[in-house]
Amino acid sequence: MSTTRDPDRLVLFTDAVVAIAITLLVLPLVDLVPEVKAEGGDAVSVISDHWQEIFTFLLSFVVIANFWLGHHRLFEHVRGYTTAMMRLNLLWLLTIVVLPFPTEIIGAFPSDRFTAGVYTGTILALSVCQTAITWMIHGHKELEKPDNPVSRGELVGSLLLTGLTVVAFLLAALVPGVNFYALLLLLLSPVLMPVWRRRSTRTRTGAQRSD
Repeated sequence: MSTTRDPDRLVLFTDAVVAIAITLLVLPLVDLVPEVKAEGGDAVSVISDHWQEIFTFLLSFVVIANFWLGHHRLFEHVRGYTTAMMRLNLLWLLTIVVLPFPTEIIGAFPSDRFTAGVYTGTILALSVCQTAITWMIHGHKELEKPDNPVSRGELVGSLLLTGLTVVAFLLAALVPGVNFYALLLLLLSPVLMPVWRRRSTRTRTGAQRSD
């Protein structure tokens, strides 16, 4: 398993793909303007009659931006990459590129378990890929910087977010009426992490006292 010592090319390629994907999100909103004008609508109706499309754009922008920020922070620990890591990163990019498609679906059709399941499932695939990359880097001497390794807290945080996304996907896809409200579960991640840190600190303190 060969390791390339310079991850800059992988990072630059990733950033370019994310930039394109996040730009594609706004194109359906741009197309609304001539459509509304052709139908005799005014500028106000572009927003008032299409608030759902605007909301889904903002939601997906936030999702992609947050995952990109997490990816950016993660690669601050990376000094090299393997072929397996490159392929996993490409899979992560695939989920990023696909996201505008379910975004268009939920903007065009009424919210139900299917549309919510497709959208939340795409976010789940994205989260699983990011956690898998984090897991791959953590503790890998050839991949992570010796002076800036991936901490156990970062790995736990990634696992926690993916676990919450699994629950959100199941609620959105299986429970009638929940739909996109299930994504509010993801807000629990920054709340639960301090709880884990306090418990981890108490456990270490107790172990040191017993020694």
